[in-house]
Amino acid sequence: MDFDLPDSALAVRDGVRAVAAKYDHEYWSRCEEEHRFPAEVYQDLCDGGWIGLSIPEEYGGGGQGLLELVVANETLCASGGTAGGFLYVLNPGFGATTIIRHGTEEQKQRLLPGLASGEIHFALGLTEPDAGSNAIEISTSARRDGDDFLIKGQKVWISNMENADWMIAVTRTIPAAEATPRVNGFTLFLVPVKEALAAGTLSYTPIPKMGTNVLTSSQVFLDDVRVPVDNVIGEVDAGFGVLWDVLNPERIIAASGGVGGAEAALAIAADYARERSVFGRSIGTNQAIQFPLAQIKATTELARLMTYKAAWLFDQGRPCGNEANVAKLTGAQVGWDAANQAFQTFGGMAYSKEYPVERLFRDARIAKNIPVAEELILAHIGTSMLGLPKSY
Repeated sequence: MDFDLPDSALAVRDGVRAVAAKYDHEYWSRCEEEHRFPAEVYQDLCDGGWIGLSIPEEYGGGGQGLLELVVANETLCASGGTAGGFLYVLNPGFGATTIIRHGTEEQKQRLLPGLASGEIHFALGLTEPDAGSNAIEISTSARRDGDDFLIKGQKVWISNMENADWMIAVTRTIPAAEATPRVNGFTLFLVPVKEALAAGTLSYTPIPKMGTNVLTSSQVFLDDVRVPVDNVIGEVDAGFGVLWDVLNPERIIAASGGVGGAEAALAIAADYARERSVFGRSIGTNQAIQFPLAQIKATTELARLMTYKAAWLFDQGRPCGNEANVAKLTGAQVGWDAANQAFQTFGGMAYSKEYPVERLFRDARIAKNIPVAEELILAHIGTSMLGLPKSY
């Protein structure tokens, strides 16, 4: 859909589409089966400048914005690489967007060129065993020790630790029980992952999971990880605003993955519905097959527009929390609906690994829970957009 997209975004779509065309469903299914990072497609995207899109030109990037990133991610996911959406959440989202907006000049010089080239990988350490959606209750602490901080705690469901050079660790420098207001006392740090692993102060354990196995998701243990004060992102005790500039882009990029995943599922479902003949005619002739797919296609177009709007607002420096949440909700829902209906369209053959439906089905389901559960988004919409009493 080209309506109202700037030429820069259209060029990104065409460029990423050309890269993605080299990697078919079989490639992504092999990566999934082998639990293997899609290094080939990632390097091709980096070489073409499609990962460093939002990084300013003076640091080796493309000088574009979040809108171009979401178009790139949508295009990659629409090609069938639905788990590949994490490639845009992790390094361009968690890494580049955070450093561009809140990093010091030294941090930008140190990290942005490597993020643009693909040499540096990032992870985000936010979620904890007892603090998922309720991030205010995180207990990972950072205490001052001379010119350094010592970080201690546990994180869970942290993606990309096997590749990460840096992890943005979200910590409490003021415990939640002592913070007034409770959003005070957050501090974000750049943790050098490989150094901490070598020092024995950081370790991680991959979590067996049902899908998106092109990246691990891990439990991470921080045992007095030493980090210099120069690695603080933003200001000590005032990191909550920085955190929202991490989470809003994450939700918007995730929404674009849902839209792209919906297109991938609709494409294979429509192809199969045209080709599969039962009772002497194509099953796509039957309204029981055709109408659900058509309805999902219509909803996909609406989710795409909201995702673009949220990204545009972010690029303009305007408030985008409501739009980011609506985009994430609708993108995840339509991605799941499309995969589920594709499964139904294929009938029993959807259960076979001969077709990519089962992989798209597994990849789509988790988006209703991450990066934030849809129930919490609905609660936000109820209170923030409808003015209803807070339910939590």
